[in-house]
Amino acid sequence: MSAERIPLCASADLLDGGRAVAFDVHYRGQSLRAFAIRYQGGVHAYLNQCTHVAMEMDFKEGHFFDDSGCRLICSTHGALFAPDTGACLGGPARRPLVKVDLSEEGGMVYWHTAPDLQTVAF
Repeated sequence: MSAERIPLCASADLLDGGRAVAFDVHYRGQSLRAFAIRYQGGVHAYLNQCTHVAMEMDFKEGHFFDDSGCRLICSTHGALFAPDTGACLGGPARRPLVKVDLSEEGGMVYWHTAPDLQTVAF
C-alpha cells in the first residue's frame, strides 16, 4: 500500500506550545487517536498513547505540553517527552512516542500514512 498525504488542519490552527489537533488513525490493527503540535516552529505528531502504559496522555482534550511549554507530559504517569522527537526525557516511560509523519505546505498541515499507520475507515 503506498503512502498517502491526508489533510489535517490549517497551519494557523497549530500555535507554538499550544493546543494540539487530534485525529484518528489505524495503527497495527487498532483504532487510536493521534495528535499534532507545533514546537519551535515545526509541526510534529504522535500517537496519543503513553509508552509506559497504553493510555491517552492528555489531561484535557488537546493539552499535552507541561507548564514550561518545552516538554510533552503524560497526565496519568508524569512521563516527559521531547516535543520535536518524541524521545522519553523522564518518568516511568522508557520508549519514545510513536511518531506520525507530517508535512506543511501552502498554509496546510498534512499527515502521511505508512505501512503500520492508515486512515480510519468509516
